[in-house]
Amino acid sequence: MSNYHSIDGMSYALEKQKARARRSKRIVIATIAGVLVLIAVGVTAGILVSKNNSKSSTTTGTKSNSKDPSNFTKDPRLHKSFYGLAYTPEGSLMPNCGNSLDHVIKDIQIISQLTSRIRLYGADCNQTALVLEAIKQTKVDVEVFLGNYVVATEPTAYERQRNTIKDAILTYGTDHIAGITVGNEFMLNYVTLKQSLDPNGPAGIEGAAILKGDIDDTRNMLTSLNLKKNIPVGNSDAGSFFNKDILASIDYGMSNVHAWFANTTAEGASAWVNEFFQESNLKPAAALPNQPKMYIAETGWPSASSDVANANNGGSDASIAGLQTFLDTFVCEANQNGIGYFYFEYRDEEWKDIQYGGVEGHWGLFNKDGTFKDITIPNCPAP
Repeated sequence: MSNYHSIDGMSYALEKQKARARRSKRIVIATIAGVLVLIAVGVTAGILVSKNNSKSSTTTGTKSNSKDPSNFTKDPRLHKSFYGLAYTPEGSLMPNCGNSLDHVIKDIQIISQLTSRIRLYGADCNQTALVLEAIKQTKVDVEVFLGNYVVATEPTAYERQRNTIKDAILTYGTDHIAGITVGNEFMLNYVTLKQSLDPNGPAGIEGAAILKGDIDDTRNMLTSLNLKKNIPVGNSDAGSFFNKDILASIDYGMSNVHAWFANTTAEGASAWVNEFFQESNLKPAAALPNQPKMYIAETGWPSASSDVANANNGGSDASIAGLQTFLDTFVCEANQNGIGYFYFEYRDEEWKDIQYGGVEGHWGLFNKDGTFKDITIPNCPAP
């Protein structure tokens, strides 16, 4: 299929999106169960974050000086060719918060050789402070779109993360903060839970009212801090699940656009992503009075599947070859066209593979153990 405007392609992609929504719901349940655990862990991590120092790392050939994380050897295989990367520090999923400043520093040292921008999905497990502290210690040119993972069934999730983000801003300032993204696939999760596929229907209007309240509250929080720098407030969702009222109330939108779930070939994936993003996101946003800046929040190609049934999407295999094809056809062209995108993702996430199987844990440029996959990074400077 070439685009979402095909009925069969639309149905296939939406079924995949609904499956991701069901997975998100299970994540939500785990999050609720771990609130009390987070409080204790967050307090402890907050105390320790300024005391930890980076240990040596040999991941991808990058080595750091244990006494000075800003002194590390660059890996010649890496190029700063990505506009941005989707990133979640390992061990940042409640209730099993197991991230650490040491690990985040190692990640930031590598990420800084690939891009100058990252996006986070949430603020739990102290990840906001850890990332900003790592940037401070490594002294790299990286800015962060902070995230607040809004959960409709657990209102305190937003409030808890808002307070964590506020504390991080007060501690680290705004120099490395590019924006705050309120909600990730919130509308997708909300309307599909209500057995709907229309983000502007009755269920969508209901969900948008919840989300807009949180967006407005985030703006009020920023206003109360009397910051010298204006921090944009945005929202991220599946590409076809943006609510019109939400788009009209944000500074920027981040759209998840995955050609894999639309039954495309690896060779045709880049063209499909560009066409979808242009027609479904850029044009509608440009027609609004506020004209929110639109980014591709996620796009990529899986390098493997943990089971045979999901190893082919109907167009191409999940493979290293497919990943390389997508990198070669998407990255430099997107850079040349000035498209803001966040490649999905930095590293394979093992917990997704364990819980969901298929291709879910195999989207990274790096393996779960931090080793570089057998790929070549395009060499074309990002805008």
